Formats: sequence, structure tokens, C-alpha cells
Amino acid sequence: MFTKRKIVRKYIRFYGSVQAVGFRYYAKNSADMYGATGWVRNEYDGSVSMEIQGTEKQIDDVIAGIERGTYIRIYHMDVKTIEVDPDERGFRVRYS
Repeated sequence: MFTKRKIVRKYIRFYGSVQAVGFRYYAKNSADMYGATGWVRNEYDGSVSMEIQGTEKQIDDVIAGIERGTYIRIYHMDVKTIEVDPDERGFRVRYS
């Protein structure tokens, strides 16, 4: 018997060496690879914001994929669980 895996959505703000290092590229590719949905964008203060939706494992796998980036160094993450978007499809890079 299969059990449905719980889908969650998180807002994450990443701090560190996260802009001009391919962060959004790795985020998009990792999210596509692991089947997570949401978006990622650079912020004016040098941080990166992301809303990501999937299972806890999918989200963890996406973050691990981002951290494999050669020059990416995440020093701190603020994480907040938010409401799931049942109609969302895909993962995209947002430009403001």
C-alpha cells in the first residue's frame, strides 16, 4: 500500500556568497531534477530568495544540489513554512 508523501512549501532566504556564482542556475536545474516547484530570485541586499514546494526530501536534495556549485557558499538560511500552492507547475527564475 502506498502512502502519499506530504507536500510542503517553504520561503527560504539565503545569505553568503550566493550572487554572481550560478546560484539561480543550480537552483533551477536541481529543482527540475528532483521535481520541486517554485521560484528563485536575487535580492538587492546580496541575498537570494526562494519559494520551493515539494516533499522535505525533494527540498533537501535541491539545496544540496545548489551547494555543489563551485563558488556558492551558503552561510545562513532563514526558512519559513508557508501555504502550499496546489496550482503551481515548474520552477522558474524570477527577475524582480
